[in-house]
Amino acid sequence: MNDTTFITIGDGCRIAYRLDGADDKPVLVLSNSIATTLHMWDGQIAALTQHFRVLRYDARGHGNSDAPAGAYSMDRLGRDVIELLDALGIERAHFLGLSLGGLIGQWLGIHAPDRIDLLILSNTSAHLGPVSEFDARIAAMQTSPDMDAVAQAFLANWFPARMLETKHPAIEPFRDMLLSTAPQGLAGCYAAVRDNDMRRTIALINRPTLVISGRDDTVTLASHGEHIAATVPGARLVILPAVHLPNVEHPEMYVRTVLDFLLEGEAA
Repeated sequence: MNDTTFITIGDGCRIAYRLDGADDKPVLVLSNSIATTLHMWDGQIAALTQHFRVLRYDARGHGNSDAPAGAYSMDRLGRDVIELLDALGIERAHFLGLSLGGLIGQWLGIHAPDRIDLLILSNTSAHLGPVSEFDARIAAMQTSPDMDAVAQAFLANWFPARMLETKHPAIEPFRDMLLSTAPQGLAGCYAAVRDNDMRRTIALINRPTLVISGRDDTVTLASHGEHIAATVPGARLVILPAVHLPNVEHPEMYVRTVLDFLLEGEAA
């Protein structure tokens, strides 16, 4: 299956997903940054499908998935993944989440370790604040969403200045993803991030875990990744010379880091 399709989960929300790769390979789930779609991983699929059946999905509020009104929770975003796995008959999978996807990965590692084999938490944090900042963002989405301004702010935080100044061809697809994101979907996910704090509970994660951080990341700081790696028992930390989306900024280095961990873990 190489096309986007849908499942409807328990609360009636439709979730868009896509499977790539041979169905006899182990499953790797990819979970996206906030304000992006499953296409944020397009540059990694050719390399990853050599070894894995890759399952990508649009988080609720994003892409082709539904965007229900109201605050979302990390519990709801995590259960969306479990219901997707259930619908596809996938008992266990490896999981790679970046940014918001990494928050979802932490939730799964804490609450559903029986569904996860190897866990990769990329450019993420166990807690982001302050609450007032997220409240302001949510209010802006609800009253006068200016997605052009939102897109500019996100791009400035996601990519190094040199990529923006030279109009690197990778930038425009992300601008398009940002501009197509439903304001109430973005607000719902902002609420999930605002209300989340797993700084202590990630100590319960018992899956082999790789933490990837960006040295120059101003959204989820390298120190946030260091905290996760120090708290999750046995976790490994890799800091890449990147900002917030190392899979786009340094695609070959990123996919090599991911595959080294996954293939070593599978061989163990």
